[in-house]
Amino acid sequence: MDPISQGAIGAVAPQVVQRSEKLRTAALLGCLAGMAPDLDVFIQSSTDSLLFLEYHRQFTHALVFIPIGAAVVALALHGFARRQLHFREAYLACLLGYGTHGLLDACTSYGTQLLWPFSDYRVAWNNVSVVDPLFTLPLLSLVILATVRRRRALAVAGLIWALGYLTFGVVQHQRAEAAGMRLAAQRGHEPQRLSAKAGFGNLLVWKVVYEHDGRFHVDGIRTGLTMSACPGASVLRLDQRRDLPWLDPGSQQARDLERFRWFSSDYVAPDPHRPNRVIDVRYSVVPNTIDPLWGIELDPNAGAGAHVRYVVDRTARLQQRSAYWRLLTGEDCPVRLSGT
Repeated sequence: MDPISQGAIGAVAPQVVQRSEKLRTAALLGCLAGMAPDLDVFIQSSTDSLLFLEYHRQFTHALVFIPIGAAVVALALHGFARRQLHFREAYLACLLGYGTHGLLDACTSYGTQLLWPFSDYRVAWNNVSVVDPLFTLPLLSLVILATVRRRRALAVAGLIWALGYLTFGVVQHQRAEAAGMRLAAQRGHEPQRLSAKAGFGNLLVWKVVYEHDGRFHVDGIRTGLTMSACPGASVLRLDQRRDLPWLDPGSQQARDLERFRWFSSDYVAPDPHRPNRVIDVRYSVVPNTIDPLWGIELDPNAGAGAHVRYVVDRTARLQQRSAYWRLLTGEDCPVRLSGT
């Protein structure tokens, strides 16, 4: 998730177990430890733009690395905290803060390698958006109040809010997936696979992507008191021989394509509007559109050792914001779905 959320959940974890007179220092250490795993974003290459995709949310986020990462943070910060906390207390605060990071990231849809180095499987529970103010702001407010007033009960309330919100996200995710299956059935489709991901900043509107007969179908699902669908578009699944016939299977670009396929859980398609670009259909600003946030650009004229170019477009244009609002209000979700 975003750094503010990670810092807040990292701070609240040691707050709930620390005595009031040491609560502020423990919260600070937990906050910094909670954000520390994302230092992996500095692992980058000027020639290989996919390198950071392999290392972000990898070893620094793995379960086995938690004690090591916490020790590094505790050693770095103990000089500042030693007047308030013994080293074992500082380490505990960092351990609790650091330990929350990978688990919270796994609640999103991006994918986190919790089981590294034993597996490169990207764990994604899909029960909260990468950025969700409804999760973060109440938690952050309670963390700040607990810190200022030195009241552990406020930290406990913050932790209860966070866990309750994430649990509600599990319920909403299950409802969105079930609704997506019903929508596919109404169309006479039998999905080979289906995924549902929370829309930006809420647990009401979900992006549902399913594969049927060589195509990805993308729709929005509004999981209010009643369920409704916001019909979207479809795109052909990537077929390398058909869509990139010129690509040498032994080239670096072909290997990069497989790396991107792994990152995208094989939800890859040719960009309908840009030749030689491959997109991740799981993500878009507006949930029921194929308007990708990222993809890779391949070059037919590149040498055998040249890498692909990673391209990103996270800009939310006025038209997209308006379309998103219509999904949130239900204006563009006319298809009613039975069930809860």
